[in-house]
Amino acid sequence: MAESTVDADLLDRGGVGLTIQGRRATITLNRPDKLNAQTPQTWYALREIGQSLDSDIRVVVVRGEGRAFSAGLDRRLFGFDEVEGSPGVMSLGRRPTEQADAEIAGFQQGFSWLRDPDRVTIAAVQGHAIGAGFQLALACDMRVLATDARLRMAETTLGLVPDLGGTLPLVRAVGYAKAVEICLSGREVTAEEAERIGLANSVVPAEELDSAVDQLAEAVAAPPAGATRETLALLAQAEEAVELEQQLAAERSAQLRRITEMIELHEV
Repeated sequence: MAESTVDADLLDRGGVGLTIQGRRATITLNRPDKLNAQTPQTWYALREIGQSLDSDIRVVVVRGEGRAFSAGLDRRLFGFDEVEGSPGVMSLGRRPTEQADAEIAGFQQGFSWLRDPDRVTIAAVQGHAIGAGFQLALACDMRVLATDARLRMAETTLGLVPDLGGTLPLVRAVGYAKAVEICLSGREVTAEEAERIGLANSVVPAEELDSAVDQLAEAVAAPPAGATRETLALLAQAEEAVELEQQLAAERSAQLRRITEMIELHEV
């Protein structure tokens, strides 16, 4: 098992663990006593992981320690006061707009790299995935849920909005109308419903979650890295409202790049 190159103090402040084994990295939200509630320090740690992972890493698994994936933002941060070195959410409104905007953009970077086509990302979700927890799961390419998983986008009911990149993948997964209902009602989405409406790739008993994720991670890490990268990019583009001819052209270009790369590797 390889050692992490990310600063250990940063990971500790964020309540995040990182282990690397072969071509797989596992990120663990590690505040089980607080149901893995997140802080800006969590997002800084996640961002640093994304920037530091070696190019050989093919699969990233995101999981939570204990009985919850993540209960969302630490409740102590919903006001103005600083908590454990992190500013309260409301304090952003007292800063110059450009400064506040840049700070939120930095938070978002902790999640957005999980859709980088250079690697496949899998969320292993058990128990509650609320607010920022739900958005972290949505940031991954795939989601495997335990039967006890409960997803909830709680921000709007608290007077805020989802701002960690969760709105786009939610709409893409379930459609506009269902996303409106989920966000504005703030209701729970059970694991069974999540699988039915396209939020979950699979649902398994809690005791089988780790083994199911292991099997999926092994399967998606099997193709050559270049083929995975190009395929993920094509699939991401296909989600957009592109014309058929545009997608066909993108497939041709990607295929020619792959063939050229394979020839070059064979000739070396």
